[in-house]
Amino acid sequence: MSTNSPKKTLHMNKNQTEILEYDKNHVWHPYTSMTNPLPSYLVDSAAGVHITLSSGEKLIDGMSSWWSVLHGYNHPELNRALIKQSEKFSHVMFGGLTHQPAVELAQKLVAMTPCGLNKVFLSDSGSVAVEVALKMAIQYWHSKNNTEKHKILTVKNGYHGDTFAAMSVCDPVNGMHQLFEPVLMKNLFAPAPKTAFGATWQQDDCAQLAAMFAKHHHEIAAFIIEPIVQGAGGMRIYHPNYLKTCRALCDQYDVLMIADEIATGLGRTGKLFACEWADISPDIICLGKTLTGGYMTLAATLCTDDVANTISRGEANCFMHGPTFMGNPLACAVANASLNILMRNEWQQQVADIEQALKHMLLPLKSHTRVFDVRVLGAIGVVESKTPVDMAAIQKRFVELGVWIRPFGKLIYIMPPFITDLEQLRQLSAAIKTVLSDDACFQ
Repeated sequence: MSTNSPKKTLHMNKNQTEILEYDKNHVWHPYTSMTNPLPSYLVDSAAGVHITLSSGEKLIDGMSSWWSVLHGYNHPELNRALIKQSEKFSHVMFGGLTHQPAVELAQKLVAMTPCGLNKVFLSDSGSVAVEVALKMAIQYWHSKNNTEKHKILTVKNGYHGDTFAAMSVCDPVNGMHQLFEPVLMKNLFAPAPKTAFGATWQQDDCAQLAAMFAKHHHEIAAFIIEPIVQGAGGMRIYHPNYLKTCRALCDQYDVLMIADEIATGLGRTGKLFACEWADISPDIICLGKTLTGGYMTLAATLCTDDVANTISRGEANCFMHGPTFMGNPLACAVANASLNILMRNEWQQQVADIEQALKHMLLPLKSHTRVFDVRVLGAIGVVESKTPVDMAAIQKRFVELGVWIRPFGKLIYIMPPFITDLEQLRQLSAAIKTVLSDDACFQ
């Protein structure tokens, strides 16, 4: 690398135009091109369910900032928890040290997650939580001197994150990571669940999955799935009996079951955890996104005593993972405050009200000529169009309509904060109906 390159000059941006221009030329946003970037909208503030842009527009947030802001923005209880902890200490290493916010968070998670998940590993993000889960599964079997069991079985149309192990269990053909398929760990993929939530259960839905367990169980360390709702892989909502069968097959063939509840956990589907729809408990569960109410990045991977003890008695005598910011006190403190709000059980009525409203407002759109399907569960509403959206055009139109909705592919969906009221849901739904009739918003 040349040592004679010119020094960069730092220019302080002073107005909106300059900020957005610098952003366009230098800031790489997720899943965007630097040669043909999508427009970005400059945020000035956020409170409740509203995002206020620097240009003056006040938008109802239908996305919960990628499904994480459960209780709305600028929540006074979460603000207080963050400030109070920052006055003590913002971070200490988690190796050899511990602190009350992390211990309290672990106590809460053990108490509220499905039965048997007693050991808590805290990490930085959802993708890392999945990496941790997959490493736990592989190290579990290594500790039992069974190195043949090193593959992961999953289903198509799934999404589990953007890091390398997580990408290896995302859909290899129709997912977002086909480009990396040649260099990823080779795992096993069964057909995606076909029976929709609320439809009549089809007994043959799990036939191919069962056949794969029978054929490959000797090499399968774990089976991973998003319970009930496949998120970024297609916003597909499937029958609880499929999940129940997954648990039975894992038990039959001695395979660990990993539930990726990063998107579905903490009330989003109408149950505290989506696993509850099938009345099952996994061996390992991944949590993230909503854990801090959307305030800070934090994730957790919980496992059973058997998984933790087996790993700990293995060759390494420990679990081989340790993020620098593991158990960050600020994140743990705000997570505790967020879970305290949840434990008041207001979310149950909030989510039920959102579901009822979305069914009333979105299901009639099934008859629209541009719509392929509409799906609603809990605080999730999905309108699947027949053709892909034009992202720049549809985003601009939504902002004009006073809402923040960010579709992908053919999916126009909303996952609003739990505090969203009926009138705000009407505005979100009306905006979706409006763009469906706008040819410029679709490819």
